[in-house]
Amino acid sequence: MQPKKAPESHGQVSKDIQDLHQFGYAQELFREMGGFSNFAISFSIISILTGAVTLYGFGINMGGPGVMGFGWPLVTIFVLFISASMAELSSAIPTSGALYHWSSVLGGKAWGWFTAWFNLIGQMTITAGIDFGVASFAAPLLGMAENQTNFLIVYAVILVMHGLLNHYGIRLVARLNDFSAIYHMAGVVVLVIALTFFVPKHDVSLPFLLGKHGDTTYPYWWAFMLALLQAQWTYTGYDASAHVTEETVDPRRRGPWGVYLSVAVSAIFGYVMLLAVTASIQDLPAVMGATNPYIAAIEGALGTAWGRAMLWMVTLAMWFCGLASVTANSRMIYAFARDGGMPFSGAWATVSKKYRTPVNAIWMSVVVAFLFAVWADAYSVITSVSVVALYVSYLIPVALKLIWQAKGQWKQEHFGPWNLGSWSPVVNVISMIWGVIVTILFVVPPNEKAGYAMGGSLVFLLIYWFAFEKNRFQGPRAIGAEEELAKIEAELEKQSIYKEAGVK
Repeated sequence: MQPKKAPESHGQVSKDIQDLHQFGYAQELFREMGGFSNFAISFSIISILTGAVTLYGFGINMGGPGVMGFGWPLVTIFVLFISASMAELSSAIPTSGALYHWSSVLGGKAWGWFTAWFNLIGQMTITAGIDFGVASFAAPLLGMAENQTNFLIVYAVILVMHGLLNHYGIRLVARLNDFSAIYHMAGVVVLVIALTFFVPKHDVSLPFLLGKHGDTTYPYWWAFMLALLQAQWTYTGYDASAHVTEETVDPRRRGPWGVYLSVAVSAIFGYVMLLAVTASIQDLPAVMGATNPYIAAIEGALGTAWGRAMLWMVTLAMWFCGLASVTANSRMIYAFARDGGMPFSGAWATVSKKYRTPVNAIWMSVVVAFLFAVWADAYSVITSVSVVALYVSYLIPVALKLIWQAKGQWKQEHFGPWNLGSWSPVVNVISMIWGVIVTILFVVPPNEKAGYAMGGSLVFLLIYWFAFEKNRFQGPRAIGAEEELAKIEAELEKQSIYKEAGVK
């Protein structure tokens, strides 16, 4: 028996559904997420125990210990500007399409279409990066040889698990995301305590932080910049809170706070963890030369038995991260397909009447993520593609909003309740500058394959748009009038195992 919601919650959900109707959409997905659940999904995808961990070796080999001490806070500052810019737009237009919908409203259907595809590329590759990262940790911990075949086997099993949970148990997924946020914070605390009180430590001083880096192919300043991929990739996926606004109660307030706070909280916990791990390294050259430097650092500091216990804890956190990524990815596919933006859109926009989940979109995200990992045989390529694609999609609507403001078309009434006020243009401009730097930085050697992938994608999308989509795609479109939307919702209520508060 499910606990009853408070009466005011019923009323808020009714208001949220009516608000969604203003955009022409029916309440097809199940709306029950509170503020913490909305925050938790982005916090889980950022996952300081995933991005900062799986790319730890890339970071320390490129930038040495210094990238942990200085690179993380540098990236954090700029990402906070970007997340604030996105949060503001999430408050103004709270739909599952998120960035795609924002760009469509502000710039027209073409800008919306290209934003959607870059976001989809980023979403699918970030799922690939997360779950392949889980596999690269789980395989050796299970005693399997560290080779591509074993990684792919474990990777496929993990993806199927995440697909099944998202397909059949959205309420369970929401609870697991809540638990994941707490688990990540607690996990960092446990790891930091173990490394701080039970391990001899380096003095984290300037000579240590700036003394060494493993890859001498590049001058140190450039290697340090390339190493920022570790932090920048960690700070991806926080648009998830915007993608689940149609499943969130009071989304104009809770959605933007989820976007922003997921970055702010991750910044603190991530930095403390990175300093603790780096300060506890016993043999820096050995760690840099290891197949998995993070595993080598933890086992070298805590010993094999305790080190493996900590690493299993980290691996489970990564698993939670992948689960949340499939959730966000599938919502973007569903929202774009709902507006006819994809080939065979009718299939990808299908919602299970029983489980209230976008079933085909879920399995599409799983299959494409697997295929991409097979193609991109370098982990830094997977992560570079996801960073560049996502940040392009993040900043297109921010740029369009700046243009609106410059023309005097963005008025006070366009803001949602969460907004930056007079600071909005300044924050948006700083966001754009960092976005351009990131886009250039992560498509140059040694990640030129990411540049080829992004360049090829852009050429293909341009051809596809002008050949097929320019005259066909209409952008965000209303499903129906008020009576039709109510009919759709009533039909879903009859067949669903979940009952929507506020839907009559």
